[in-house]
Amino acid sequence: MTADHPLLQSSAHPSVHVAQGSGPYANTRRALKPVDLSRVRGRRVLLKPNAGRVAPPASGVTTHPDVVAAAIDAFREAGAQVAVGESPILGVDVQEAFEATGIAAAALRRDCPLIDLDERDCVELPVPEGRAIHGLKVCAEVLEFDLVVSIPVMKMHMHTGATLSVKNMKGCLWRRSKVELHMLPPVEGSDQKPIDVAIADMSSVLRAHLAVVDGTVGMEGLGPSAGQAKPLDAVVVSTDTFAADAVACRLMGTEAERIPHLRMGADRGYGVIDLGRMAVTPENWRDWTSPFAPPPENLTIQFPNITVWDNNSCSACQSTLLLFLTRYRQRLFDYFPRNRPVNIAIGRGNTDLPEGTLCIGNCTAKQRGGGIFVPGCPPVGSQILTAISGKPTIDSLNGHSKPSDAGEG
Repeated sequence: MTADHPLLQSSAHPSVHVAQGSGPYANTRRALKPVDLSRVRGRRVLLKPNAGRVAPPASGVTTHPDVVAAAIDAFREAGAQVAVGESPILGVDVQEAFEATGIAAAALRRDCPLIDLDERDCVELPVPEGRAIHGLKVCAEVLEFDLVVSIPVMKMHMHTGATLSVKNMKGCLWRRSKVELHMLPPVEGSDQKPIDVAIADMSSVLRAHLAVVDGTVGMEGLGPSAGQAKPLDAVVVSTDTFAADAVACRLMGTEAERIPHLRMGADRGYGVIDLGRMAVTPENWRDWTSPFAPPPENLTIQFPNITVWDNNSCSACQSTLLLFLTRYRQRLFDYFPRNRPVNIAIGRGNTDLPEGTLCIGNCTAKQRGGGIFVPGCPPVGSQILTAISGKPTIDSLNGHSKPSDAGEG
């Protein structure tokens, strides 16, 4: 899907368009206006928002529904056949996510189809230039549409620095194969984190034809879901997703060169992040910069009276546990004795654990007999709360209380 690009005019000097201050719908229409959408007439266009979690509109977690609505209208008016699709994080029902985010209502009003990208079998996509990965399991519809539009939220990210339109395409990977990018071994000859190399690899074969970066309300700090909402009231559009991300980074107070997957992808020629090579409109776009608090540099899990046994875990379980403890550590003491530390284990390398340890994730299954075992790869917050409380519990991190099949294929 990287070869045929009817919207791209100049790969060497891409244009980027920014709109700010008029609300999500108007900003999106203004930022899209300079793009010649006449070339999409009669084509099938898939809009890929960030709707992978159950979260309310304007929370900074998911794409604002009015941005999606504006994109539907713009492409429909240009004569395209439009649908909205998503493959959510493990344990989240996509329809539930669409409804909670407000995207379902926006699509319903426009009679626009919503697609569960995980419903069909995947397509195996080779990654010839891959260094951390050499193939991907991609949701079938992503490869069947003529154009894909990445519509992410401006967010900081605890593992990748930022998550924007390039990384948003990770939501086109089928079911639990997304997790595999968090479980890769070190890349020979590279000192970069495997997840960063893998995202750069992914972008070699899985790049959107257009980026519409939603900065209506972004997320600073502990993104992608436990940070603070950050209003910016801006939208960034470009036919070069790397260029769009570079401008978004600058609006967020950082630089694309500091985001490893963007830097590596640009070095390989997949897009442009050098602002000097772009034509960005309007000229005063930098005036709208509002620095986002960066993710913490040290993600070590240190909480009073809680001991974490982490041996050979992946970043997916680390993220799950860190987010869970950030929000719910006090609730643990309602279910564990207060006169001794709460022991929690993640990773496949643990051997001798204290009796009663809370074992999180499939990699701890061999220790399940000595404590509380929460299956999943990784489990979501509601599963952990349910396991320790013994009853279905709603978790605001993933927004639902239904048991998840996170550990299933």
